[in-house]
Amino acid sequence: MRHLLLLLTLALFSGPLLAANPACEKMATEKKLAGAAKNSFMKKCEREQPGNAQALCDGKAAEKKLAGAAKNSFVKKCLSDSSAS
Repeated sequence: MRHLLLLLTLALFSGPLLAANPACEKMATEKKLAGAAKNSFMKKCEREQPGNAQALCDGKAAEKKLAGAAKNSFVKKCLSDSSAS
């Protein structure tokens, strides 16, 4: 029973994290993109969406296993780079 409860809890909270941006997904479908072209478009679209830059930069910092001042510096630079492009 515990395992079932744990699996249900994980499924409940992991769904939104795995979902792609619906607006970007819709635009990719309208443009009939597939494969690498769709992946490239989705990354660019999600990066350009307001509010996603912070989450994207935090995710990159986590992938690099940064913490403390190094993480803060990396995120700050990442945010400035994303707003410049």
